Amino acid sequence: MPTLGFLKKKRTKDSTGSRELDSPTSPIKDGSPITPTSSKNRGSVISKASTKEDAHAASHSTQASKAPSHKPADSMNPSTYPQQAYATPQSSPEPYQQTSHNVPSIQNLIHPSNNQSTNHQYQNQQHASKPANGGVQQSQPAPQQVRVTKGKYTLGDFAIQRTLGTGSFGRVHLVQSKHNQRFYAVKVLKKAQVVKMKQVEHTNDERRMLQQVKHPFLITLWGTFQDSKNLYMVMDFVEGGELFSLLRKSQRFPNPVAKFYAAEVTLALDYLHAQNIIYRDLKPENLLLDRHGHLKITDFGFAKEVPDITWTLCGTPDYLAPEVVASKGYNKSVDWWSLGILIFEMLCGFTPFWDGGSPMKIYENILKGRVKYPPYIHPDAQDLLQKLITPDLTKRLGNLHAGSKDVMNHPWFAEVTWERLQKKDIDAPYVPPVRAGVGDASQFDKYPEETEAYGQSGEDPHGHLFPDF
Repeated sequence: MPTLGFLKKKRTKDSTGSRELDSPTSPIKDGSPITPTSSKNRGSVISKASTKEDAHAASHSTQASKAPSHKPADSMNPSTYPQQAYATPQSSPEPYQQTSHNVPSIQNLIHPSNNQSTNHQYQNQQHASKPANGGVQQSQPAPQQVRVTKGKYTLGDFAIQRTLGTGSFGRVHLVQSKHNQRFYAVKVLKKAQVVKMKQVEHTNDERRMLQQVKHPFLITLWGTFQDSKNLYMVMDFVEGGELFSLLRKSQRFPNPVAKFYAAEVTLALDYLHAQNIIYRDLKPENLLLDRHGHLKITDFGFAKEVPDITWTLCGTPDYLAPEVVASKGYNKSVDWWSLGILIFEMLCGFTPFWDGGSPMKIYENILKGRVKYPPYIHPDAQDLLQKLITPDLTKRLGNLHAGSKDVMNHPWFAEVTWERLQKKDIDAPYVPPVRAGVGDASQFDKYPEETEAYGQSGEDPHGHLFPDF
């Protein structure tokens, strides 16, 4: 296992288990599971008019580990496979601190019996997942509607336990509800810093997008509130930590493992795009593992409702599509490009356009569009990647006439039973070693605690900018 000292700690997020959490102010319900969250960040491009501070953060934004010279013990052929945590959208790079509770690598922790169960489900459901015409059986997305949250909370509703992650705008805390005794993650953003970094619109968008969505592989926002200094967002606490950490400890994932996570992301993107929402910040740092090992996408700081086209430059350098880098108008297809980058990174342990960590070199490589595929990548995976990581929008899967179904119908996903996966009825390849329901934050690094007291009253020069909090 390689040393982890070179990693930069940046972000933290949250995710839930197979059943939904109760509202922080709801009565206690025995047996209702609770989950925590965590994630890291490589540094994000904030906007075209980024500050010097942003540029400095971006210069430290890209990290990648060298691909191992040996082949993983697991076969790359599915047919032979036995089967900051929370951080603000633009968090500043911070040293990664390795702790004694780091999860082992995926090669060591995939349980043999679990593997066989997963593989058996994949293979035996292959024909059921595909109708006679070769299409994908897939439930239609529900009509768009705003999810009603429980209303406003206050600091008095929660007991703060510890910090789960920090960023340039604030931090995320593990908290316990005083009403139902369950654990949640509260994201705290400093108003003055949000305004200084010109992130008012993105912050309001994040709240609006999270209020609007409800999906098994997306984080849940329970409610928001504010005081004279800070904004507060109450979300699920997802115990399993971030996919970023697991990937770095594993160096790279076996083909079926990468496929499992990519399939769950594909379902989430399909749902978001049906709501005309572009996510725009897909990467391992923003993917959290619930206590059962299923994914939750977190950090909606760059998500935006876009019916047709938008021009904002934002995201993470390694994952930006060429049309974004070239300051052209773009649509939902940028998320499918990012899915290709994500799959590549899971299979290889590094991103295809990474070049010494310099954002400008990364941008140059993205515009050149040349990708070198290591020989250990499965042929079906390489074919999918070539059809996702392409600057030609007339050929990029997800942007064609059939939309996301072109991605789901690709041969690389042939074993996936989409309806069962949507219900989390397929075992995850890795289950985080956490104790559910007790606020187990062992998968998150520790940070110095906030010294400034929350809940202060007084003059609030920025309150009018956040009317919905």
